[in-house]
This record gives sequence, C-alpha cells and structure tokens, in this order.
Amino acid sequence: NQLADAVESQPSSNAKQVHIGGYGEMHYNNWEFPDGSKKREIDFHRFVLFFGYDFTDSIRFHSELELEHSLAGDDKPGEVELEQAYVEFDLTQNMETKVGLFLIPVGILNETHEPTTFYGVERNNIESRIIPTTWWEGGAALTGRIGGSGLSYDLAFTSGLDGGTDIRGGRQKVAEANANDWAYTGRLKYTGVPGLELAGTAQYQSDMAQSLDPDIGAGVLLSTHVIWDISQFQVRALYASWDIDVASNASAADQAKDKQDGYYLEGSWKFIPSIGIFARYEAWDNGGLGDTEKTQTIAGVNYWPHEQVVLKLDVQSQDHGAAVASDEADGFNLGFGYYF
Repeated sequence: NQLADAVESQPSSNAKQVHIGGYGEMHYNNWEFPDGSKKREIDFHRFVLFFGYDFTDSIRFHSELELEHSLAGDDKPGEVELEQAYVEFDLTQNMETKVGLFLIPVGILNETHEPTTFYGVERNNIESRIIPTTWWEGGAALTGRIGGSGLSYDLAFTSGLDGGTDIRGGRQKVAEANANDWAYTGRLKYTGVPGLELAGTAQYQSDMAQSLDPDIGAGVLLSTHVIWDISQFQVRALYASWDIDVASNASAADQAKDKQDGYYLEGSWKFIPSIGIFARYEAWDNGGLGDTEKTQTIAGVNYWPHEQVVLKLDVQSQDHGAAVASDEADGFNLGFGYYF
C-alpha cells in the first residue's frame, strides 16, 4: 500500500512537541507494633505517567496520571488519580502563569517527589501528615523570578481543603470538590548561592470545612525549609505548622487539633556517585486528646545503579506519646524506584 507507506514514512509534524515520562516505586515494609502484631507487606505503591504537549514555545500542557497500589475499583486497595493537568503560559522571560490542576508550591517533596530524588523508602511523615503530600488543587498560579538575584516567587488561587481539623483527609483531589471557600498560597524561594535552597510558604483558607461546619473556621499553614549541598554532603531541614480557628463549643477532639505542626532534620553523605547513606529525625503532632506527639528516627542507604533507578533500604524506630503509642511501628523497609 503506497499510501500507507508514504504516511508511515512521514514523521508527525508535532512529534517533537509531545513529551512522555513517568515514575514508579515498589515498597516492602516489615514492621512490629507494641501489641506484638506485625505488618509484612509488599506493595507497588505508585505507577505514574507524565504527558505533555507544547502548543507553542510559550504555551505548554502538563499532566500526571497515577495508579496507586496496583489495583483500583470496588473492594480494591488502589485509586486512579489525575494529579496534574494544567496549561502554562509564558508572560515574560521571568514570569509564567498556569491554570488547571497542579501541585501546591509548599515543602520539598510536594512538587518533586520522584523516588530517585529523596532518601528513605517512605516519604517523611511531616510531608505526609502536616503537609499532605501529594497535594494538588484546581485554580490558577503565577510564578516569577526577580532578575538574577536567585529569588523566585509563587502565588496561587486554588480550591481548598474540606476536612476541618483532618488535614490529610481534607484533600478533595478536585473531584466534584466543594468550592465554597478558596485557598490562597504564596511562596518565596532563594537559590542565589550554589548548593543552597531556602524557601517559605504561607497558605490561608477562610473556612477549613467549606462552610459546612460552623465550629470550624479559617486555617493558616506556614512552612519553611532549607537544603544545603556541601560537596558530597547534604543537609535538609523542614518545619510546617497549621493554626485552625476552632470554636469553643466544638468537640474536645477538634479543639485539641487547632494547632498541628512538625519538623525533620536530615543529613546524607553520597560518598560515591552511586551510593549514599542518610539519617533523619522526625517529630510531628496532629493534635488530639492527651499526649499525641510522634517521633521517628530513620537511617539507611540508597543505591543508584543508574541515576534514574534507585534501590533503598532503611531501618526505622518510632516513639509516640501515650495517647497514640499503639501506632508505634519499628522495623525496616526495602524499596525500588525509577524515573524517566
């Protein structure tokens, strides 16, 4: 068929405008709890595909589609989620805007969470329980850089959480999301010194319960972090806190969750390009009645047989307050991940 051969021999005129990528990670957890029970579980935690398209040099589309826990559907453990789908427009050489569904500019991992980019099999608890990574919303954002100073900024107007004092449970994932009350986010980041990143984020939401619970009011999230690369060594530190307005006649549990915060400190040494070791201390408190602070000490090794493929091993020890001591999980984790 000469026509078919001719069509096949002609590359698509827009092939170079299409971008495809992805990442994935599989975890094995071997944990023991205070009551003697054990968790021994293997899970292909995430399978993610990226798709992008350049309409022009200044107008681009980005998307991210994820399958969690291998199987989704009725009585299955996983979910199929659209984590990003937005169009980005260049306004000037140092400024762009985007509209659609995108990741909130907060913390270290929320926007950059591919398994090859961080130590430890599981994501740290502060950027899971206080900053509910992975956290995306629908709306619009503006990003800019201030000359050659190393300063950049992000401003976002998006949908908000709908969980009251339940931060992670409040993610609506832009699925027929309640939009009675919007969220406003601002971040300032400095990268003017080689190897150094300093950033701070503030978010304000006028009603953390989307006007559906008169006892829950506004919420403010503050977060700051530093990443410092010194030769083969890296230091990471992050702090995040929520302050939620809770009425005096709200439930005792909600009143005890009006302030939630956490921090971690991590040091790592990549003594050869393919192997690095790390240690991290984490402390976080999602509030509640009684002594609810949780801590974790974790250390391990990452091995990169290729810069886009990683094997991980770590050992964790947890020490929780009396009210949540039954959740303590001590043990080890194995992980495998890739990114392309």
